[in-house]
Amino acid sequence: MTFLQRSYKKELLDNNNIPFSDIRKNMQELDFINRHLGGHQITLKGFKQLAGKKKEVVVCEIGCGGGDNLVAIYNWCSSRNIKVLCIGIDIKKECIEFAETRTELSAITKWITSDYRTVHFTTLPDIIFSSLFCHHFTDDELVLQFKWMKEKSLLGFFINDLHRNSLAYYSIKILTKLFSSSYLVKNDAPLSVARGFLKKELEQLCMASKTASAKVLWKWAFRYLVIYKHEQQRTI
Repeated sequence: MTFLQRSYKKELLDNNNIPFSDIRKNMQELDFINRHLGGHQITLKGFKQLAGKKKEVVVCEIGCGGGDNLVAIYNWCSSRNIKVLCIGIDIKKECIEFAETRTELSAITKWITSDYRTVHFTTLPDIIFSSLFCHHFTDDELVLQFKWMKEKSLLGFFINDLHRNSLAYYSIKILTKLFSSSYLVKNDAPLSVARGFLKKELEQLCMASKTASAKVLWKWAFRYLVIYKHEQQRTI
């Protein structure tokens, strides 16, 4: 396999006929992977960079899946007496149904089953972010996605996604083969890496979407954190 260009092969999870029990297992294992391979820590780094010293924050995740990223943000804010309102958006009703079981978020989260592009905010969120979401889209779609996140956020947006390279691909392929009991994770985890990014590709996407001031930072394990911050906090 060559890693010079992004793969556009569809992941199994992109299909519309996956049983809810299989999606639940997939969400549970992704939560474990994020917690133990540093995914949540990268999400928190992006959140902290944008939230700064604010004591009240509205944060929205597009492609929220099972909601584990929002749980990580809520737990961090709760331990520091920061009031946080979470919005989770996912096009798959099964993912939202699973996310709704997150009892710790029930009082402070609005879950929305929708294509993120059709969501209307009565008040714009301070921060919009995605985690392991961008690699599901073409470059042209991502240019529009970056623009959307820029336009719909008051403070800015960040992205947590995968670094495409052979070591990451074969490592996750072996690990999921040995330890995963989800056929979705076994198939989609290495494919996600093949659909991931090189730093120069993310920089080009930022240029094309007029978010060239964004920082593109490499993080362990084989992730990129992209942070775009408005020069001044917007008030609309």
